[in-house]
Amino acid sequence: MLLHLSTLLRTIHPRANTTRPMERYIPRATLISITPIPIGNTPRPNSILPPQTHRFDASKASLFFGRRFHALCGGGWRTGPRPSLRICAAQRDYRRVRRRAPKSKVKELELNVSICIEEELPDDPEILGVAELLRINVPMALKLAFDGLKASEYKTRDNAISDVGGFQSVELSVMLCNDEFIRKLNKEWRDEDHATDVLSMSQHVPELRLPILMLGDVVISVETAARQAEERGHTLLDEIRILMIHGLLHLLGFDHEISEEAEVEMEKEEELLLKSLGWAGKGLIQSASDAEINAISHEDKQDDRKREGSLRFYKPKFKYIFCDMDGTLLNSKTQISSTTAKALKEVSSRGVKIVIATGKTRSAVINVFKMVDLAGKDGIVSEFSPGVFCQGLLVYGKQGREIFKGNLDPNVCREACLYSWENRIPLIAYSEDRCFTLFDHPLVDSLHTVYHEPKGEIMPSVEHLLAAGDIQKVIFMDTAEGVATTLRPYWSGAIRDRAAVVQAQPDMLEIVPPGTSKGSGVKLLLDHLGVTPKEIMAIGDGENDIEMLELASLGIALSNGSEKTKAVANLIGASNDEDGAADAIYRYAF
Repeated sequence: MLLHLSTLLRTIHPRANTTRPMERYIPRATLISITPIPIGNTPRPNSILPPQTHRFDASKASLFFGRRFHALCGGGWRTGPRPSLRICAAQRDYRRVRRRAPKSKVKELELNVSICIEEELPDDPEILGVAELLRINVPMALKLAFDGLKASEYKTRDNAISDVGGFQSVELSVMLCNDEFIRKLNKEWRDEDHATDVLSMSQHVPELRLPILMLGDVVISVETAARQAEERGHTLLDEIRILMIHGLLHLLGFDHEISEEAEVEMEKEEELLLKSLGWAGKGLIQSASDAEINAISHEDKQDDRKREGSLRFYKPKFKYIFCDMDGTLLNSKTQISSTTAKALKEVSSRGVKIVIATGKTRSAVINVFKMVDLAGKDGIVSEFSPGVFCQGLLVYGKQGREIFKGNLDPNVCREACLYSWENRIPLIAYSEDRCFTLFDHPLVDSLHTVYHEPKGEIMPSVEHLLAAGDIQKVIFMDTAEGVATTLRPYWSGAIRDRAAVVQAQPDMLEIVPPGTSKGSGVKLLLDHLGVTPKEIMAIGDGENDIEMLELASLGIALSNGSEKTKAVANLIGASNDEDGAADAIYRYAF
C-alpha cells in the first residue's frame, strides 16, 4: 500500500551500514510486509514476525489509483476528484513502522496495514510512540469497521465496497507527516493551498475485480493534529486515532459532504467506532461542529512560516544561527520581545545553536538575555558559550574560552581621546568587559541604561585611560547628523590605514583595528568549531553585518537595516519591531 506515495517515505528500520551517504532520490521503493492479520482475530501486541522485503518500481505505482479523496480544512469539509497519479514522480526515501500480528491458522480475510512516517518528519519520541501504537490500533479499527458493514444497513454510504468476504486480502496505509508535506499534497491534488488535518484517498476500483481490496491511504498531519489535540483537551494519540477513524470511514464509502443525512450517518459511525474501541474524544465531524460553534479558526497562512511550537515536526536546515543584537534581536526599545525569546528557546531545543555576533561586550549580551531568562549555562548565552563580540575583536570558542583578541593602536586611541576631550564629544573605550570614558555625559550614561553595556568608568586623564587596560575599540557618540557630517568624514581621513571606521548605529561611530570585523570573527570561530559556512544562517541589520551575511549559507537582513546590508542579503525579513528575527527562524531555519 501507499504505492503511489512510496518514494515519499522512508523506512523506520535502521539502514544498513554504507560507505557513502544515502541518496536523496531513489528510483525504487522498499516496502516491509509481515504475515497478515485474519479478520476473524483480534491482533495481539506481542506477536512479532520477521519482515520480508519486496521491491516495487515507483514508475508503476499508479496501476490501482482510486476515485476520490476527502479532507477537513479550515473548519469546513471538502471533497474532490482524484487527479492523475503522475504525481508519484516526486521522489524521496521512506521509513515504515514494523507491523506485528498474531500467529493464526484462520485464513478468512487478511488485513495488511502499513504505518509510515514521512521522510522530513524528525525522530520525535512521541511521534514514534504513536506510530507503534497505530500498528496495533489500525487493524483493530479496520476489523470493527468491516464487522459494522456486515451488521448494519446504511442509506447514504457508497456501496462500491459491499462484500468484503469476496476478497483474499485488504491493504490499507496510514502515513504521518507535517503541515508542509500535507499542504503540498493538498495543493497538487486538490488545488487547495493550505494544510489540513487528514487526507483520505481511495484506491479501490470495483471494475478491476481484483482479489486484493486496495482500500487506500490515510495521510495525517501530526502538526495539525497536535494543535487540535491541545484545543480539544486530549492527547496527540487520541487526536490521531480520531483522524484515522474519519479517514477510514471515507475509504469505506461514507461521505458527510453529500447531504445532512449522510453527515448524521457518518457522525454516528465515528462515535460508535470510538466508543467500541474505548478511545477518547469525539468524532471529527462533531469536533469540527463544536469548533465552529466556539469560533475556533483553523485557517492556515499561505506562506512558509512555521507556527510557534511546531518546529518539533521539522528537521533543521542549519546547525548554527548567527545573530546580531542591536537592531536585530533587540527591538527599538533595546529589548528581546517575548516572541523572539520563545523562538530562540524553541530553535535551541531542536539542537540548533544560537551564536551571538555583535559589537557589544559579552557581559552586556548576558545582561540582556538575563531579562528573558535565557542566560546561563543552560540558556542561549553564558560565559561558557561561543560568540563574537566587540565587532569581532573578542572571540570566544568552546567552553567560552578566548580564542582571539584584537587591540586598537595606542596612538590612535590617544588621538581619539584627545579629540573627545578638546571637542567635548563623548567617547567610550572598550576594554574586554569594562568601559572607560573621560567625562560624564548623558549619552555615556545611555550606553549603560539603554544598551546594557558596562557602566562607563570616568578616567582622570588620557594617560590614565590608556594605562587602565588594552583597548579593543573606541566609540564616539553624537547626533546622527553630527556623526554623518563631522565625525565620520574627519576620522576616515585621520586614521588612514592605522584603523578602520565602523558604523552600526546612526548616532555612533566606532574606530577599530584594521582588518578586523564581525565577519572575520565569525570566520575564525567557524574554523575553531569545525563548521562550514554552508551549515549556518545569519541574521543582521547594520553595515557591520555585511561580511557575516555574505559568508553564511543564508543571510537575512531585517527590513529596518541599512540599504547596503539589504543589498547583499539573500532575503529581507520583517523589522526588529515586528519580531523579524523570530519570523526568519520560523520561516527559513527548518
